[in-house]
Amino acid sequence: MSPREPLTRDRIIEAALHIVDGQGLGRLTMRRLGDALEVEAMAIYHHLPRGKEELLDGLISHVGVLHADTRPLGADDWRDRIRSWAEAYRALLVDHAGVLPLLVTRRNPAALATTTRSVAEVLRLAGFLESAAHSAARTLIAFLIGHAALEVRGREAQGAETVDWDRQFDEGLDVMLSGMLTAPL
Repeated sequence: MSPREPLTRDRIIEAALHIVDGQGLGRLTMRRLGDALEVEAMAIYHHLPRGKEELLDGLISHVGVLHADTRPLGADDWRDRIRSWAEAYRALLVDHAGVLPLLVTRRNPAALATTTRSVAEVLRLAGFLESAAHSAARTLIAFLIGHAALEVRGREAQGAETVDWDRQFDEGLDVMLSGMLTAPL
């Protein structure tokens, strides 16, 4: 028998994310999480003293934070860099769709602020004014979260109408990036 991996905050968050991804947010309980980790539920509180509130904040941070590449642009086009980041962020949000409701309903400004700052930094490096960079980054993130939520719901519904979510995403992102060009640089 191999020794059990030590209980850590990251391991707890990963196990919770696995439950949410597989069973939905409504099925996430401290008891179920303890069972998944093969520990008593009370052991979780040693790593997350605020309990489920801290756990939900951890899920938001785990899924809601994705740093954009903020290295100097060089020959890179800022739109290509933002597009690559946006595609990765969309995939992350769709892969962990159970956390989407938390991103829009819970108060955890630090998680999305971190992501916003990194996207704004790419735009700032491209020559945008600080205020325009932050406004554009917040708008882009709102678009991505909204699109992911609609995509997930649409894929679950699978109505008579088949939607090309990739095309809709690309078209929407094109509109967002074009609109950024009209913002004050």
